[in-house]
Amino acid sequence: MKALTRYAAVLLACAAPILPLAAQEVSPAPAVSQQVPAGAPKLLVAISIDQFSADIFAQYRQHFTGGFVRLTQGAVFPAGYQSHAATETCPGHSTILTGNRPAHTGIIANSWIDQTVTTGPKVVYCAEDVSKRTAGSRDYVASPVHLLVPTLGEWMKKANPAARNIAVSGKDRGALMMGGHDIDQVYWWKGKQFVTLAGRQLGPTAVAQNAEIDRLLAKGAGEFPLPAYCRRADRAVQAGDVSVGNGHFALKAGEPEQFRVSPRLDRATLDLAVKLVDEQKLGRNTVPDLLAVSLSATDYVGHATGTEGAEMCIQLTQLDLALGDFFASLDKRGIDYAVVLTADHGGFDIPERLHEQGLEKTSRVGPEVSAEALSATLGKRYGLEPKSLILSDGPAGDYWLRKDLDIGLKGKIIDDASAILMTSPFVEKVLSAAEIAATPMPQGSPETWTLAERARASYNPLHSGDFVVMLKRGVVAIPQARKGYVATHGSPWDYDRRVPILFWRKGMTGFEQPSGVETVDIAPSLAALIGLKIPQGAFDGRCLDLDGGVGNTCGVVK
Repeated sequence: MKALTRYAAVLLACAAPILPLAAQEVSPAPAVSQQVPAGAPKLLVAISIDQFSADIFAQYRQHFTGGFVRLTQGAVFPAGYQSHAATETCPGHSTILTGNRPAHTGIIANSWIDQTVTTGPKVVYCAEDVSKRTAGSRDYVASPVHLLVPTLGEWMKKANPAARNIAVSGKDRGALMMGGHDIDQVYWWKGKQFVTLAGRQLGPTAVAQNAEIDRLLAKGAGEFPLPAYCRRADRAVQAGDVSVGNGHFALKAGEPEQFRVSPRLDRATLDLAVKLVDEQKLGRNTVPDLLAVSLSATDYVGHATGTEGAEMCIQLTQLDLALGDFFASLDKRGIDYAVVLTADHGGFDIPERLHEQGLEKTSRVGPEVSAEALSATLGKRYGLEPKSLILSDGPAGDYWLRKDLDIGLKGKIIDDASAILMTSPFVEKVLSAAEIAATPMPQGSPETWTLAERARASYNPLHSGDFVVMLKRGVVAIPQARKGYVATHGSPWDYDRRVPILFWRKGMTGFEQPSGVETVDIAPSLAALIGLKIPQGAFDGRCLDLDGGVGNTCGVVK
């Protein structure tokens, strides 16, 4: 089913009751309903840690002493999957609380290229309202307009408008993809403060949080302590002109960028979340509320310094402590809450350090994979103007052909581009949109999916390109390291797809399940906890039984 069709069906279901077959004999049934079970949690807390891979979780698990320790006492799925191929921030966040893969959320990447405009191709950001773009401005109006399916918080509000749907994040796309369209309060970090949607005023809590950050930025702060287990990682590694690996996050006065790329951003985001719990009286409602928290610093640190230096070690240590304080704050308020923690995608370290750590077969991508190189070669071959012949937003993922090309010529150019790319030592596979669209939506465990099936889970005809380029395992899609951007993610490989999924609630019978599950299973699992009945077919995911004993949180009799 196309995403637009699904969304139309979902909107219709939300707007009107579903008529049963014998509609003339019985009353219409509601599209979404809620009968809160006795003892259900009063607050659902969904936490996403940007770039928190299953590999990183396993590596640091033995060292955690704070919030992660609590979570590992619950239902632990150490090998969860962002099962799609386009493992970027926006697609990953779009799966967590919608229960849908990017093929249905419409969020196929952090950005895509739109050729429907008369002024020429333009890059569209996943959390941007393009209709409000100002000519010549580099700024944009943040919006969830491209999200094609409802979030769990929206379903909760549809069932009962008294439910509160709140989201905070270090990035606009993190907050908006988890919160959705119908959201009571939403905040994200921008520049040097937390902001909200255009046309809305900051609430008193956000104003107070920004004032605290202003005071910190004005005076600066010293380095974070280096834990003993981080010492072996504390050494400089050269990546091009950039030296990374031994940073300790000193904050120079008046430097908000240093605040953003540090553990301080996550601490501030969690502090704001606690303040919003009080301001909005979350967990004290007649029906359950939802608080979505997206923590972005791990991703910023990973991109700027890689995943194996002292910076990441300090970041995860401080994040563990901040999560512990966050949970303690909820406990102090006497709130009955259930929490899930996962990630939008994983990550990969810099090749320069991996070469020293037993992984010689890793590299940075070469220039021949770029859309510009392909355009030059194929433009000459076919006598076409090379400018904008082939378009992309990076040296991997979706590529688009100029829209005015004859369909037959398009097919030839795609075939030729594929043949050229497959001679590159950096490229694993090239798939045309037709090949991907013809691939059935994958079933079964995501660890067994083919590359075509992973691409299918990311493909949406509204936004996807004419073909997709997948780099070989270990090839980093950054041709040349630069300050703030030495490592990345986005590949179809498991180091980017696998993420932990951790559920916890006081008194639950915990367990550990090493088999693969998906992040799209989170929303239906949380919905079941609070008795929320969603129209059949609205989720790609399935309900996970979160009780390790004889009970069944999915309402299934064992």
